[in-house]
This record gives sequence, C-alpha cells and structure tokens, in this order.
Amino acid sequence: MNKIIVLIILFLISSCTNSVSIEHLYPHEDLVIENHDDWGEGNYRKVIKEFKSNPLNYGDIVFLGNSITQGGKNWSEKLDYPNIRNRGIGGDVTDGVLARLDEINYFKPKAVFLLIGINDLWNNYSPDKPSAEYIGNNIIKIAQVISAQTPKTKIYIQTVLPIEKEKYKNNILKVNEIIKANEKENSYKIIDLYSIFVNENGLIKKDLSTDGIHLNEKGYDAWVDFIKPIVSSLN
Repeated sequence: MNKIIVLIILFLISSCTNSVSIEHLYPHEDLVIENHDDWGEGNYRKVIKEFKSNPLNYGDIVFLGNSITQGGKNWSEKLDYPNIRNRGIGGDVTDGVLARLDEINYFKPKAVFLLIGINDLWNNYSPDKPSAEYIGNNIIKIAQVISAQTPKTKIYIQTVLPIEKEKYKNNILKVNEIIKANEKENSYKIIDLYSIFVNENGLIKKDLSTDGIHLNEKGYDAWVDFIKPIVSSLN
C-alpha cells in the first residue's frame, strides 16, 4: 500500500514538473509586440493563456497565423485528417508569431501551414509602415527559425490573401513576391492561396468573404479544397 502511495506521489510531482517546464515555451504576458493594435494585444495574451492550458502534442500538424486561420476552427474536421492544431490568434502580426515559435519548435510538428502578414499592414495608419520588405522578410524568418530548430518539419507558407481595400493591394502583392522569390533558397514551399481569392481588380472575391477581409464558409471551403491534396499527402 505504501509503495502505491509513493508511486502516486511521484507521478503527481512529475506531472507538476512537466506542467511547469513548458512555461518558458510561451511569450511572457508583459511582452509588447509593436505592430499589435490595442485589441490584438489583449487578445494575444488571452489566447496564449489558452494555448498554455492546451499545449501541442509531438508530431501535430500546426495551422499558424491570425484570425483568418483561427476562424477555420477545427482544421482536422475540415480536412478530414487527424492531429491538426489551430494556432491562429486574431489580430496577430509577423512579430507576434516570431515571439511564439518556441512551442512550435519544442513539439516538432509534422508540418506547419503559415498564413500571416495582413495585420502588419492593417493595424497601422500608413499602408507602408511596416514595409512590405519588413513583412516579407519576417515571414521568411519564421520559416527559417522553425527549420533550424526542427528540420524534419515540413513548412508551407501560404500567400497573403487579398482584401477589399484598394490601398493595401500593392503591398500585399509585394509581400507575396518576396516570399515567392526566396522559396528556392529556403526550406519552405509556397501555397498560393492569393490566386484563388483574388478577383479581376486585385481585391478579394466578395462571395468568399464576410467583411472584405475575413472568410465565410464558402471561403473556407475554397481554402480546404485547394490544400487538401497537400495535407493528405503528408505521412
């Protein structure tokens, strides 16, 4: 009986230790990300706490990004593929993703599908600050950091989607050009989501969006149809 009690105590201590040991994988609640807006800053802290309470598992597939990714909710269900985890945070920016890569790298996912960048533009008064070069290079840096820490992880960078506001059109194109131009020199593959969401005027197709930036169910269906062969090929 005493032996059983000792084993239980050791198990509880081990569980507590494991729980504490992953705290360092998440951004500190006092961290300030420059290009977050006020709402995004608060939401970032809130969702990071949720991630802490429900960490990734080794070998998951991770969908990483902002509210557009978060809005897909259960990607495993959408894609009919097991162990896909949603790591989208509404309002997040490229620097916000860079600050939370420790969890991704620690659990060494099978694959990462990244879509990020539009809030870097949207959250600022000028569509030129931060620059398209800054955003594009940050997206590449995200892939480089993941690749360096967990080289067996397959990394897919999805091109930034068009939106309804004309003033962002050229910078979205520039960001996408930068990440495409650097694909061969880096260990990521491009998924050109932009191409299926853009209309003849370079803006998002109205029938795929709820508000000119976020996606409706038809939009998510288009996304799923486009990437499902890639996800299904993962082994």
